Amino acid sequence: MVFSSAKPRGTRPIRRQINSKRMFQDVHVMMFIGFGFLMTFLKRYGYSSVGINFLLAAICIQWNTLCQGFFHMHDGKIEVEIFSLLNADLGTAAVLISFGAVLGKTTPLQLIVMLLIETALFATNEWMTIHIFHVADIGASMFVHVFGAYFGLMVSFVLKRDHRSPKEGAVYHSDVFAMIGTIFLWLFWPSFNASPGIGDQQHRAVINTYYSLAACCVTAFAVSALVSKENKWDMVHIQNSTLAGGVAIGTAADMMVHPFGAMIVGATAATISVLGYRYLTPRISKSLGIHDTCGVHNLHGMPGILAGIVGSIVAASATLDEYSYNLYRIFPARAPLDGTEDLLGVRNHLPDIEPGLNRSASEQAAYQIVVLLVTLAISIVGGLLTGLIMRISFFGSVSKEHLFDDEPYWEVPEEELSHGHQESRTYQPHKREVADSRM
Repeated sequence: MVFSSAKPRGTRPIRRQINSKRMFQDVHVMMFIGFGFLMTFLKRYGYSSVGINFLLAAICIQWNTLCQGFFHMHDGKIEVEIFSLLNADLGTAAVLISFGAVLGKTTPLQLIVMLLIETALFATNEWMTIHIFHVADIGASMFVHVFGAYFGLMVSFVLKRDHRSPKEGAVYHSDVFAMIGTIFLWLFWPSFNASPGIGDQQHRAVINTYYSLAACCVTAFAVSALVSKENKWDMVHIQNSTLAGGVAIGTAADMMVHPFGAMIVGATAATISVLGYRYLTPRISKSLGIHDTCGVHNLHGMPGILAGIVGSIVAASATLDEYSYNLYRIFPARAPLDGTEDLLGVRNHLPDIEPGLNRSASEQAAYQIVVLLVTLAISIVGGLLTGLIMRISFFGSVSKEHLFDDEPYWEVPEEELSHGHQESRTYQPHKREVADSRM
């Protein structure tokens, strides 16, 4: 297999390359600082939250380059450019989301096995999404967030065991560290959603994500106070549900949602996420035996499904009058068929437009839902099978006494080991049915 640096093309002007490079840097920070620090809430698992996140992400961007490159080879070569690096980061995000579901309950070797299988399935699903079903998902809410969340949940389901441990919980300073991850993710999420786009698409995605996140943040604070004891803010909600708007607007980020519509989506996502943490997560753990350490179902899973539904609704109402010829950039399958006069007319305005399938708005909307269902199916089945493989004794397992604990894998300072229990008595977080299920 041969790698090559991509040659400049007329359809990729220098300005687009520069904008995408800046946004790629933002996305890169999200992978290593945002996700890493968001998971540091566990009082005895901070080294692993940041360190193993670092390791997995570094492996994943390399493996993603191969897996995704396999589907996009040119003349037997995998072209490496800024856009392939960006796509590798998007694939990495799916794995890190799954990591959140099994945080503190798996060995590093088990996680690497999960990474290798999930990345291959992710690349396959992503290729089907774009090149077979031809759907719009600029913010990758369906094929990253939905895929990663439900894949991880199914792995956790198969690895089912008694996860009750006094180490699963936060202390004051660990929650503060986790807020660092929240703030980085919140600030850079517009770049995450907009980076694959060009021109007006990119600008619209930034604006819609910006307002969705703002409304989401305010709503998360409000709903958290309403449902929490003594009407106080719950740090679990603030660290996680404030980000749900970025996920929920992702699929429709480059569509004509308008700022007010984006704010409605963000507020809805925040409400669903907070209620999920407060009521749904404990029931899923108790009834189905799915232990979700970071609550990825509430931050990525349900908001991702909402994103798919919103994308379908907006796609159903998309018209040429409203979008002009940029309609065919957002929904390539709606472009006229090859060899038709309509296609020639479009190319008078957008010379680089490829022939489409001449889909109607309703057909495009239906395909958006189909892809959401296909993504759910692949992630659920893939997660179940991967969990079975991870249970093989060769890959090891975490003993009950070492759940959510750095000590088996890291050189932990003796002072920290001796004061760990005393520290947790100093700060008593709210008692929950399921301790600190978040992310």
